[in-house]
Amino acid sequence: MNAKNTVIPDGEVAIQVQGLTKSYGKVRALRGIDLQVQRGEIFGFLGPNGAGKTTTIRCLLDMIRPDGGKALLLGLDPQSDPVTIQTRTGYLPGEMQYYENFSAEHQLRFFSDMRNGRAEWSYVRQLAERLDLDLKGPIKNLSKGNKQKVGVIQALMHRPELLLLDEPTSGLDPLMQQEVLSLLREANAAGTTVFFSSHIMSEVENVAGRVAIIRSGEIVEVAETSDLTRHTLNRLTVRFKRAADVSEVARLAGVEILSQSDPTRLTLQVTGDMEELVRTLGRLPVLELETEHLSLEEVFLTYYKN
Repeated sequence: MNAKNTVIPDGEVAIQVQGLTKSYGKVRALRGIDLQVQRGEIFGFLGPNGAGKTTTIRCLLDMIRPDGGKALLLGLDPQSDPVTIQTRTGYLPGEMQYYENFSAEHQLRFFSDMRNGRAEWSYVRQLAERLDLDLKGPIKNLSKGNKQKVGVIQALMHRPELLLLDEPTSGLDPLMQQEVLSLLREANAAGTTVFFSSHIMSEVENVAGRVAIIRSGEIVEVAETSDLTRHTLNRLTVRFKRAADVSEVARLAGVEILSQSDPTRLTLQVTGDMEELVRTLGRLPVLELETEHLSLEEVFLTYYKN
């Protein structure tokens, strides 16, 4: 399937990428990335681990140099104007580095000084309260999840025009994951463009208006999130009270029978909405129904198998 993209007028583009390539020795990490992100949107960058998400973000911020292609952030070239870009953007790397003996507050003040003291400290305390983070304890005593919270705060605390976040909910419990996603929505409502990578499809579907899917260093799809949900896959195992005729099930759109080991047991794969399937199964003698949401890797194998 060919990747599709929407042409956006230059003045409304927050991120513009054309033909971006990057190799590590013989490994081609990026194979000609083309991407446009509109100002004011939340844009999800979705792909399995190792697909090229982190490499793309690092190239955008000139933390590594691409082999070819062009990238602009907020209309600026990150290679020629990195200081301005770092001032106007917030970045959360996949693995944040800290001074372990600093307290969280000391570390955040250090990050603020690097941006000429642009952080609002009342806002920092508000963020820490919402994320249930103690600012006084040393970094070295913090759990992985609490270190991630420090990283989220440093990206948000100066209210940047553009956020670039690499797996922002990594290491957080489900409650804190939802709180971070709420913070992203609020930042976006205040005018910030949000670009974040994830390998969790449901997370991207939850907040992003559009999404790009990257696989093996190539953009394979750019789509509205609502379009992406049509390709959500589930695997179902159905046990019947007695042998059942499943021919009607097999004829349903989006339903593929994977196996039927005996007349009372059926394994299905379902693409998209399951309403019609559930209605059809309701007319059969169902004893037990198990549902498994497929991993992103399995989605790729199915959605792009042709």
